[in-house]
Amino acid sequence: MKHGLLAFICIFSFVASISAQDVYVNTQPLSNTAGAKAFGQRFADGFLDRRHHHQRDTSSGEPFAQYDLTWLNGNDRRHEALLATKYFTGSAMLDVNYTASDHHPIDNTVVGSTALARNNEIELSLAAFGGEFNYHNVRAKLMLQFGTRTTLVPRNDASWNRGQGDLKTAYRYLSEAYAGYHFNAMKGINLDAGLFMSYIGMNSYYNAENWVYQPSFTSDNTPWFFNGLRLQMFPTTRIKVEVWVINGWQSYGKFNSMPGLGCQFLWSPKEYIRVVTNDYFGTDAANNPKAFRFHSDNSFQVRLFNKPEGKVSKEAISLAADLGFQKGGGLGGFGMLSSSPQSNFLSVMVYHRLWFGRDHFAWTVGGGAMHNPGRYLVLAPGGDADPNINPQTGQTVGTHPYSLNPGDPFDGWDISTNVDWMPNELITFRLEVVHREASVPYFAGHGGVTSPDGYNGTPIPAGWAPDLVRQETRFIGALLVRF
Repeated sequence: MKHGLLAFICIFSFVASISAQDVYVNTQPLSNTAGAKAFGQRFADGFLDRRHHHQRDTSSGEPFAQYDLTWLNGNDRRHEALLATKYFTGSAMLDVNYTASDHHPIDNTVVGSTALARNNEIELSLAAFGGEFNYHNVRAKLMLQFGTRTTLVPRNDASWNRGQGDLKTAYRYLSEAYAGYHFNAMKGINLDAGLFMSYIGMNSYYNAENWVYQPSFTSDNTPWFFNGLRLQMFPTTRIKVEVWVINGWQSYGKFNSMPGLGCQFLWSPKEYIRVVTNDYFGTDAANNPKAFRFHSDNSFQVRLFNKPEGKVSKEAISLAADLGFQKGGGLGGFGMLSSSPQSNFLSVMVYHRLWFGRDHFAWTVGGGAMHNPGRYLVLAPGGDADPNINPQTGQTVGTHPYSLNPGDPFDGWDISTNVDWMPNELITFRLEVVHREASVPYFAGHGGVTSPDGYNGTPIPAGWAPDLVRQETRFIGALLVRF
């Protein structure tokens, strides 16, 4: 199955590269205006979907300002910021979902997702607000977050267990919080410090920017954020280079003494093509400074068709492929020239999207696969299967912890499709169906993962264990709003 999928991706990417065409419409965002009249006009235009079909202004010379990039997977689909003033650009997002699994777990728990937490319930996944500040080259961004993502994402980071400070509580309500300075060199240089998004795995942390709601393994099992220093350089208006010195792989703190090091190279030679590579090196096995982690994330997106006034208005594909390993300290990487257990990561995901009716409707189909012996990037189940350490007892949280031992096998694959209705650029109604499978029991079965009756605190009798199964099919309905 994996070889067939890889062959399909290679052929599809080649066809895309020779079929892509460029039709320039929908200009860059209008310049920020402090006046109340202009502010109200932008808001009304966005809400009523009054598009700005005029020639793009490229005179600013800012990187990528010559392009309309609202078609990209993982990118803001608004053509202009509605809450913009001279020194501050505000942002507010709401992400509400309902999901149902074919297993109907009695504890309503979703396993293996950072986008979904609860089955058969209306769930507030994310309520976020904040914005960007700019004054005399000083820059900052602060985004506060609330909802189930404030518990789903931090639980995958064990660095907060090291020392004091309760980092998990201190940081959980911040999705982005950084400050820095803009240097007027090349086409721009930014130096920032704090919490910032990683974009490893291509998808955005904010689902309002993504083509699918439930990310494939490549995206959901790689970092959403970094904590540290970021240097952004724009040598041309088509290229961005980033360098990171960070605490670790999606970690609030450091697992060992060495910081994580990484870089990104982004190239958009044309409006309809984007190529990105992210590379990371660090020591992220807790209390094992001799275990080094390397990860390479590579993505390619191409818009195949663009006719905004047509019944079919756009067509695009996105592709991401990742390779990584952990070696040293008793870990054997890919197993070559080593008798230590394998600890590596291979994954791929590909999506195809069609827009209809002047971009008011869209249909996406795609999926991916992951190979992760050692399970070091697997999103571990919670409840009584939770393998994380309880700092109060020194024991695992669950009495039946999911094994994450070196060499443990894990292979997974998924396929999904959805339909979006977008009355305007501020709101998306999404219906999605996703099927996922794993080589070992992993997803929540009907018995759930919490207790015999599904409630926390219920005594666990002898002979009971979390009900983990190898496959699941689920329906997702989502409302995504962004101002």
